[in-house]
Amino acid sequence: GYEELPKAVNITWSSINFKTILQWQPKPSGYFYTVEIHGQTSDIKRKCILTSETECDVTDALRNVKETYTAHILSVKPAEMDNFEEPPFAVSEKFIPYSQTVIGKPEIKDYSQKGSKLNVVFKDPLTPYIFPNGSFQSIQDIFQHDLEYKLYYWKDQSSGKKDVTTKSHQFEVSVDNGKNYCFYVQGIVPSRRENRNGQESMMLCTNVGRNILDEYGIEVFIIIAVIAVAVITLAIVLPVVLCKRKKAKNARTVREKELLNGV
Repeated sequence: GYEELPKAVNITWSSINFKTILQWQPKPSGYFYTVEIHGQTSDIKRKCILTSETECDVTDALRNVKETYTAHILSVKPAEMDNFEEPPFAVSEKFIPYSQTVIGKPEIKDYSQKGSKLNVVFKDPLTPYIFPNGSFQSIQDIFQHDLEYKLYYWKDQSSGKKDVTTKSHQFEVSVDNGKNYCFYVQGIVPSRRENRNGQESMMLCTNVGRNILDEYGIEVFIIIAVIAVAVITLAIVLPVVLCKRKKAKNARTVREKELLNGV
């Protein structure tokens, strides 16, 4: 009977850019799981019906991103799904997508450093949700003015990090002319109590005026200097050695002729 079936444990929500996966344990044996998503103001939605997996993509059931949800994970046997006995189930912690989904990595589209200005253009992460025209909604489309972005930047090979904030998709900051800078972008939702900071974008560096010493360090300069000295030394020593060998050979030839004439 149902009372003998184990309940799900260790239920967790995992959500990035509103793509939300529910996970739990243990792996079922002789029974299955069915997930029910309960919203405070919405109808119950069933997902992953009679699954033998221990995770379920519940993104489609959480379209009202400001709603508060709980997941009921039912332990069931197929033959008893339609009877009136309530199967055992475990209840997850509450989950609010708008407050708890992780903001993913922004994508750097373009960057340039001209004179004393560093320009960085980036793109919002996309969500699984779509507009009526079929295009995907971005994080910015959902968060609107609650979302801002921060650019962290610093002089290459320096630990002094600066930052600047924007609600657009472009940064322009003043930097030292001719010096290379590294940077990354991160989304932030200041109104949140938790998960305020999103994932960091790829770190990139400019290469304005970069020379071989900046690129590879003093070690390469030392190696090049040693090779240059060796080449110069060889260029000086080799002709001297060859000249001495030629003189010695000529001297032997003269002695051999004198000996032959004496005989």
